Order: sequence, then C-alpha cells, then structure tokens
Amino acid sequence: RSQQLKRSAWLAPAPHRLNSGLPVNIGVLFVPQQEAWVVERMGKFHRILEPGLNFLIPLLDRIRYVQSLKEIVINVPEQSAVTLDNVTLQIDGVLYLRVMDPYKASYGVEDPEYAVTQLAQTTMRSELGKLSLDRVFRERESLNASIVDAINQASDCWGIRCLRYEIKDIHVPPRVKESMQMQVEAERRKRATVLESEGTRESAINVAEGQKQAQILASEAEKAEQINKAAGEANAMLVKARAKAEAIQLLAAALAQQHGSAAASLSVAEQYVSAFSKLAKDSNTVLLPANTGDITNMVAQALGIYTTLTKPQTAKTQEMVPPTHEDPQPAPTDVPKAEEANSS
Repeated sequence: RSQQLKRSAWLAPAPHRLNSGLPVNIGVLFVPQQEAWVVERMGKFHRILEPGLNFLIPLLDRIRYVQSLKEIVINVPEQSAVTLDNVTLQIDGVLYLRVMDPYKASYGVEDPEYAVTQLAQTTMRSELGKLSLDRVFRERESLNASIVDAINQASDCWGIRCLRYEIKDIHVPPRVKESMQMQVEAERRKRATVLESEGTRESAINVAEGQKQAQILASEAEKAEQINKAAGEANAMLVKARAKAEAIQLLAAALAQQHGSAAASLSVAEQYVSAFSKLAKDSNTVLLPANTGDITNMVAQALGIYTTLTKPQTAKTQEMVPPTHEDPQPAPTDVPKAEEANSS
C-alpha cells in the first residue's frame, strides 16, 4: 500500500496499458497494432503474440503482460538540486521513452516506468552538481544529452530506450534571482558604456581623418594654384617679351627709314618733357636740375643723349657701306647759337 502511494505521488497518470485489464484467453485473439502480448503457459513464458490473429489453448495459456510499443511520455516531477556553486534549484522535465524488447520490459524490472523516472531524477541531480548556475542555463542541451545517455546505459537490460529528455522549468531562489537581475543590468550598463566609448572613438577618428583629408586637399589646391599662377606669369612674361621684341623690331625698321632719326628725336624730347612735368605729382621729394626754367637746354640735352647712343650704330653702318665716287656735298653752314635757340 505504501509503495502504491509513493508511486501515485511521484508519477503522472499512468499510461493506458497499465489501466486496461488483461485480455481473457478464449482461444482466438486479435492483437492490436503496436502492442505486444506476453503469453505464459502453465506459469512459464511461452511466446509473444504479434499483431493480428492468434490462437491459444484455453486454461493452459494465459496473457500475463500487455506492452505498448508506442512512444511513451512521462512527466518527471519537480525536484531540488544543488549546483557546483551551491545554488539550490527546483527543476522538472519530460521523459520520452519506448519499449524495445517486451520480454525484458516484462521480466527485467517490476515497474519499468517508475524505474526510469527515478533514474532520470537521480541522473539530473548528479549532472546539475557538475555545473555552475550560469552553465546550467547555457548548456541545457548538453545536460539533456547527458541525462539521456545515463538512462540508456542503465535501462538497456530493461528493454527500454530513452529517446529524449527535456527540462521544462528551472526555478531559482528569489535572492539569487535578484542577484542575477542586478548582474544583467550591470552587464547591460557595461555594454552601453563600451558602445558609447567606441562610438566616441570612431567619431574622433572620423573627424581626424576628415581634417587630414581636408588639409591634404587644401595643400594640393594651393600647390596647383601656385603652379598655375607661375605658369600664367611665365606665359605673360613670354608674351610681353615677344611683344617688346616685335616692338623693338618695328622701331628699328622705322628708324632705318628716311627721317627716322628726326622722329626719334622728337619722341625723346616729348617723353623727357612729360616725365619732368610729373615729378611734382608722383612724390613729395623732387630732384630738379639747376636750369629748370631753360626748356631749350633740356631738349638739347635729351637730343644729345640720343645722338650719343646712335653714333656708334651710325659709324658701324658707314663702315659697312662701300665708298661712292659722287662729289662730296658742301658742309652746311653753322647756325649761330642765338638763332638756334630762337627757332627752338
């Protein structure tokens, strides 16, 4: 009686095969699919009836056990277990098994389902004692696999094979739960701080890279500007030099013509007078010659400078021209200095 109460306290509602009564031998029997009927003849194992039509001898043959070959689901009750770091947990699970050998399941163990349930509970406590609390939550799959291997090693002689074991709920003490919550919050704050610092670092790196690229581009732009400016100045100097050369060539050609010397003298005199008239306008400091009022002397001085510069060229030209047999022209008479001044 006490054993039955213990079984009812630990086990879920029993499967259908335990609640159903044993069939009565009437000689002709029909065995349902996915069931195995164990027959004893005169109290000794005789054979296992296969699904379908079967014939037995009344009074001599008796159906002793009915085993279901379907997959059976057993609810493992909640139990307490202590982890490696001395945390008490309340844990339950679900066990999936199947009868592989009806003979062993009938004669190998008294109650195979109860035996497997107790084995699952003890194996669960043993495996949880090897893990810390954090690893229990991370390694639930490996924990389930370890429990299944341990059950299969022990239940091989019972003709039962454990297919799967799943942990349903893990209940943690309230204080431990609060500590875990605080740890989670601290970890999240840490991640937020790390992410913020990484964002600040990335931002500073991006700003520095942008400034570097801006300085490089600015220096390249300034370099290109200086190169273009120098090239423009060089081209301008070349153009000015060519224009000046052409102007000198044109001036030389004009001077080589008739009355060119007189035109040059007139131009020099005009430029001299114009430059002298601007001395008092361009600067406060003025250097004046002693005879500023004698315009005639100034013009004569300018013409003398031009004559001095053109004499070597005239002499050289005369040396290159061959002598002629024409009669020399009479030298012009000297004009008195007074008349020359008046004419000027």
